[in-house]
Amino acid sequence: MGQIFLVRHGQASFGKANYDQLSELGFEQARLLGQWYANTHQRFHKVVNGGMVRHRQTADACMGALPKKLLIDTEWRTDQDFAEFDHKEVLLRHCPEFADAVAFKTLLANHVDPPRALEQLFRDAMQRWMAGGDYRESWPEFRNRCVRALQGLDTESSKQTTIVFTSGGVIAALMQHLLGLQDGQVMELNWTLANCGVTKLLHRPGQFTLSCLNNYAHLEWLGQPGAVTYR
Repeated sequence: MGQIFLVRHGQASFGKANYDQLSELGFEQARLLGQWYANTHQRFHKVVNGGMVRHRQTADACMGALPKKLLIDTEWRTDQDFAEFDHKEVLLRHCPEFADAVAFKTLLANHVDPPRALEQLFRDAMQRWMAGGDYRESWPEFRNRCVRALQGLDTESSKQTTIVFTSGGVIAALMQHLLGLQDGQVMELNWTLANCGVTKLLHRPGQFTLSCLNNYAHLEWLGQPGAVTYR
């Protein structure tokens, strides 16, 4: 039986000009995951990243913590189908006025609970996206792309172990596919996925089965207080 580890990227640079970069903590989370795999002598036949900078940075930091003997003959590749949806477009279609970054930050700063305000704003934007409308990539298109990416890992080999570095939206969409979740449940699940949390699938040709969801024991066991983040 094969194994597929779906890893959400480490903490990115929220609030910075370029979100698609790991924060200092994000790099540390990725290293902690790699240390965990080194301690358990986990070998990977394939390393896949979703093509975004934060995906590759997470992959490099994580795999860099493994001894070279565990990476002999490991295949590395990029699959853009594992990329996250365009969260900026989803937000701006709901609130076009927030194209002004200063106005956006001012609104949040003036709120009693800025993180809560941002979460509610993004929930509303996600609901609008899922309900349909004019987007470069619709919700069904995104979901189908994620499923296509997973199916691309469906090989005849029943014993390969693959690790995929991707994003929370991708993992949540795949859980909808595997578990039959409703759209609202997918949105709620997305908010609970930890940075560098691991979702493990078991694989037989033509079949994927969920083994564990959003495991971040490596951060709790090896990390310092505050190592577990969700944004």
